[in-house]
Amino acid sequence: MRFETTQWSVVLAVAGDDSAAARRALATLCETYWYPLYAYIRRRGYTPEDAQDLTQSFFTLLLERHDFNAVDRERGRFRAFLLASLQHFLANDAVRRRAQKRGGGQPALSLSLEDAEGRYQFEPAGGLTPETIFDRRWALTVIERVLNELRADAREAGNADEFERLKASLLGQAPAGGYAAIAKGLGTTEGAVKVAVHRLRRTFHETLRRHIAETVLSEQDVDEEIRYLIRAVSQ
Repeated sequence: MRFETTQWSVVLAVAGDDSAAARRALATLCETYWYPLYAYIRRRGYTPEDAQDLTQSFFTLLLERHDFNAVDRERGRFRAFLLASLQHFLANDAVRRRAQKRGGGQPALSLSLEDAEGRYQFEPAGGLTPETIFDRRWALTVIERVLNELRADAREAGNADEFERLKASLLGQAPAGGYAAIAKGLGTTEGAVKVAVHRLRRTFHETLRRHIAETVLSEQDVDEEIRYLIRAVSQ
């Protein structure tokens, strides 16, 4: 039942209709995942200025048209739908020009495009295709959102220091000095640290699934998307 009210399912449920709920859900998704598209456009060879204009214009057109049936085979996952839609948009010069004209300097979304190029400078210089950059950055965006949520929860619970010391273990990194060093820094035992790491990993996994569930249509899609994103980060 929970998949009937996720952000992406709400969008698809009223595809083609001017629903306020669907528009809000789509806007939230786009504001969250705009940077992977910007990185994709830049890797295609566009200048920073053109990439910013195209990213904004694409989302303006997407919110105006509500054309969610154009890529039926990709409808299950927002990530795949969004990339396929962008590829179609970039291939159509006439549509792009109309979208830019309609934008008229009135942004459809609150995108932090002024920070986009600064972020892009940290992308690998070469060797990765635009599609690979998109998938990798999408995966890292999901992980960043999850970590930010867990960090906020830890701060509210007064466990900010513990979280910062343990977070590396969530991403498969061995903590410097091992659990013994962390225990010493926290003034606790190594056994207590292991229990805390186990608990944090479980919370991370649950939160990750919840965030991914907002962009797919079924439980099976969540599992497949997690596997896909793990591969993307490993590239």
